[in-house]
Parts: sequence; C-alpha cells; structure tokens
Amino acid sequence: MEALEIARWQFGITTVYHFLMVPLTIGLGLLVALMQTAWHRTGKEHYLRMTKFWGKLFLINFIMGVATGLVQEFQFGMAWSEYSRFVGDVFGAPLAMEALLAFFVESTFLGLWIFGWNRLPRLIHLLSLWAAVLASVFSAYFILVANSWMQHPVGVEMVDGRPVMVDAWAVFTNNTALVAFPHTLFGALAVAGAFLLGISWYHLWRRRHDGLDILAADGTLTVGDPAGARDAVDHRVWLRSARAGAVVAMIAFAGTGITGDLQGKLMFDQQPMKMAAAEAACHDGTGFSILSVGNLGAQSCDDITAVIEVPGVLSFLANGDFTTEVKGVNTLLPEYQEKYGTTLPDDAMYGERAGTEIDYLPVMEVTYWGFRIMIGFGAIAAAAAGAALWVLRRGTVPESRWLMRLAVFGILAPFGANAAGWIFTEMGRQPFVVAPNPDFSGVDSVFMFTAAAVSPGVTVAELILSLVALTTVYAVLLVVEVKLLFTYVRGGTASAMPELAHSDDDSAPGAGGKDDGDVLAFAY
Repeated sequence: MEALEIARWQFGITTVYHFLMVPLTIGLGLLVALMQTAWHRTGKEHYLRMTKFWGKLFLINFIMGVATGLVQEFQFGMAWSEYSRFVGDVFGAPLAMEALLAFFVESTFLGLWIFGWNRLPRLIHLLSLWAAVLASVFSAYFILVANSWMQHPVGVEMVDGRPVMVDAWAVFTNNTALVAFPHTLFGALAVAGAFLLGISWYHLWRRRHDGLDILAADGTLTVGDPAGARDAVDHRVWLRSARAGAVVAMIAFAGTGITGDLQGKLMFDQQPMKMAAAEAACHDGTGFSILSVGNLGAQSCDDITAVIEVPGVLSFLANGDFTTEVKGVNTLLPEYQEKYGTTLPDDAMYGERAGTEIDYLPVMEVTYWGFRIMIGFGAIAAAAAGAALWVLRRGTVPESRWLMRLAVFGILAPFGANAAGWIFTEMGRQPFVVAPNPDFSGVDSVFMFTAAAVSPGVTVAELILSLVALTTVYAVLLVVEVKLLFTYVRGGTASAMPELAHSDDDSAPGAGGKDDGDVLAFAY
C-alpha cells in the first residue's frame, strides 16, 4: 500500500467513527431541550425524568464526540498538509467560527446546564441548554460550509495556484451547503427518534416482563404503581418517549427524502460522474436501477446489467421530469478527460504518482450500494416507527422478547443510513479532494486531485503507525461508550435520578450501592 491509500483509510476510519456521534448529539440535544421546555411549562414530573435520563445519555455521547472530533483537525496537518495549504485561505473562516461555537459557546453553556441544576433559576437553566444545543447546530453548519466548498467551490479566485476567498457571502451561502444542512439535521433527528423508540420499547417491555403493567384480553391496561423509580410516572416516561421517537423518526425520514431529492438534483449538475456511478449508469438514459448485477468493483461498465429498472425515475431525480436523458459513465468519461486531463500532471507534489492515468470513475461498489443502503435503511427505520406508533396505541408493547430485541437493534438503522450517505458523498467525489465546479472553466478552474493532497514528507511507516494507533484508541473509546450507554440505559430513570431508586436497589448507577461513586453523578 502507498502513502495516499493509507492516509485515506486513516481519515475514513476516524471520520466515520466520529460521525456516529454527531447525528445523535445534534438530534438528541434538540429533543432533550424540548423535553426540558415541556417540564418548564407544565411542571409535570415525567418531563423532568425524561430530561434527566435522556440528558445523561446525551452527555455521554457529547463527550465522546468531542474526544473523537479533535483528531479530525489534527489530521489536516498530519497526513494532508498539501490539502491544507490549498484550502486554507477558504477554510479559515468557517472552521474558526465552528471552533468558537463548539469550544466556547457549547462548552460554556453546557457546563452551566450540567452544574446548574437547583442552582440557576429554571428559565436561565433551560436557556443554557438551548444555547448549547443551538451552538452545536450552528457549528455543524460551518463544518458543512467547509465540506460543501470541497463539493462545489465558489466565492474564490486563483492566486499563484491557490484559491483565495473573495466573496465570503458566496462561500457561506453555497447552495450545496444550504441543502446539505437541513438534510443533515433531518438525518440527526432520525437517529435520535430511533434511539428514543428503541430504548423506551425496551423499558416498556421490561415493565410487562416484570409484571408491573398488565394488558387484559379486552385491551385494558393496568399500569403498576409501586413506590420508587418504576411507578406509574415511569410508565409515562417511556410511553411518551417512545411515541415522540416514532413521530420524530417518521417526520425526519420525510424531511431527509425531500432535502435528499434537492441534494441529488444539485449533485447531478455539480458532480454528474458521482451520480452516474451511484446508478451504475453506463449509458445515457432515464431509468433508475433498483438492482444491477455484474462486477461493480471492476471499474468498468462492460459487464454491468440493470436487472430491475424503473423508467423515468432517474430523469426525475436529476431534472424533475420523466423524459430528459441523463448522461452515463461512457458519455461523461471523455468529457472529464478532455477538461482535466488523462494523467496526473508532471509535478513534484505528485511524486511517483506523476504521469499515472487518472480514473474518473468512483468505486461503483461503494457509490451504488452506499446510495441504496442510505435510502433503504432510512425507509426501514421510518416504516418500523410507523408500525411501532400503531402498536403503542394500547399504551404498552407486546411481551415478545424477539420484538423487543428487534426494536433495540432498529436503533442502528438510521446510524447506518447516515454513515452510508456520508461515505457515498465523500468517496463519490474521487479522484478529487476538491471537486471541480462546472461553472469555472479554463485556467481558472478550482479543483484538486486527491493524489496531490497528501503530505509529501510523511512515510508509509509513519502512516501505518498512526493508523494502527488511532484505530486502537477509537476501538477502546467505542467499548467505553457502549458500556456506559448500556449501564445507564439498563438503570432507567434511576440512573439519572438516584433519589428515585429503592433503598434495596443498588444495581442502578448512583443508587447508593455497589456503583456508588458514579462518575457522571456530578451532572445532577
């Protein structure tokens, strides 16, 4: 393996892992803020319990997200110094604003929220949470501004071979960013909705399994009301959370579908090869491939056949009609070669790669299946949420253990959709790290080949060492996060409010038993 390939693996592994934290942090943060708002307005106990329980899970994920996110910016200098030089004059503004919001506003107001329970006035405490959550939303926007510039460079002019920002407004209102932002938010809400639904389903099932809630043959539900954390209020916590999660998941899927359609139309215009690869569309046409067979990994269209194809749908995705033909790989390939060359330039920055042939076709296995996994997992999660909402009309869930496990594992579906969409977006841009903007032409074109972006002074051995080290650290962090989440989820509301626990129940963190000394107890 050469340095470029290892550097890409390193960035891909760390970025995908970090991105698992991002949607849950954003989506769950917004929902927790709404829960506390409901408690502030009504004073009802179940909203307080919801806020504290889901708020603790939000904090665990937020902390891990910060820890894993720090590595992303360091990698720009570690393995991608040439890329940093090329985009530095553009990325400076959005990344600086993201840092100010992420590390100052978020940390300050989240600290006030964590330590402000029973110390700050209730309204100020609530506003502190909203400030932290909205700051995370805005910081996500600034990151998307930077990423969208890589997908569609605007607002710059070339000076000495480097893009220099001349129109900040154009960069911050890049149409690619304006569409990617709501798409990302809806994706985050889909993750949070499934998270609420799956965990709440588990706790409602436990209540039935333990004989607390009894559903009679005529559909009458008797809710158990013992003293302590698992009283009737506890039932309302999980029922309200489950229903809210299901509704949010369905609305989020509709939102991702609408914004995804807008995003797809921009991609067809801005990065036509990416979308052609996503469809394994070798020839011009109008049909959307539901299933194509052949060797997608061969980077050739010679033996790929569409088995199931819906006429007109590809045209609708690209142009909003059902008749306009969309260019396929065989048409686009010579156009790319004419515009950007057939081989990498004979330049020192390319090293031994100078003069090698450029493959403008992204890895079709990744783009084709990534596109379908993104849509498929999202649709499965939304359908499951709809079915769950119907089941929850009785005020509880079935006693089936397997159905409970399916609900819990269903949490992973929107995570998979988000990750697949991100991988598709990034790998589909290859062989460019900054994709060319069709509106630019001639010597003023703004683009950068990925082969030119890697740090020239970094050796293969150094990259392998950092890859192994970072992957190992991230694996350890994954184990830590999963264990923390499992521990606090199993503990229920008592894990966030130990005062609710029975005196003889020392299983919940912070309940005063064997796990007393809970490291997160300070939060409440």
